[in-house]
Amino acid sequence: MKLKDLVGLHDLSDVDVATEMYGGNVVNVVRFVLDGKTYKAIEDPDDGYRSYLTNLEVTDEKVTNNFPSHKVVGTMKGAGWYEHDIILFIDIVTGKVVLEVGTEDVSDYYPCCVLGWHPENLAINIGR
Repeated sequence: MKLKDLVGLHDLSDVDVATEMYGGNVVNVVRFVLDGKTYKAIEDPDDGYRSYLTNLEVTDEKVTNNFPSHKVVGTMKGAGWYEHDIILFIDIVTGKVVLEVGTEDVSDYYPCCVLGWHPENLAINIGR
């Protein structure tokens, strides 16, 4: 599955950030639910200096951090100094990024996996 497949309007309802064993390494993962379907984004730590988003897959795994669904828009992050392969999920009420998944600086010598969860930017958390 490609990140760009998730571009558009969605209901985001659950997000977990964790570490787990994958391919013989301890890696960072993010599980999130869009429109009732659970996705899992998995980091490839590569050589310790570089990292990538290795996989984005649909999963049946449970997500334990549950909250009421929020409308978000998925949009691909634009290029900066280097090309990025990152999807940003933006809360339509706050206009702020609540979840970001992908690889930044993919054409650089030091690409970096991005698995960012920003619950403070959800509309439900305004004023908390």
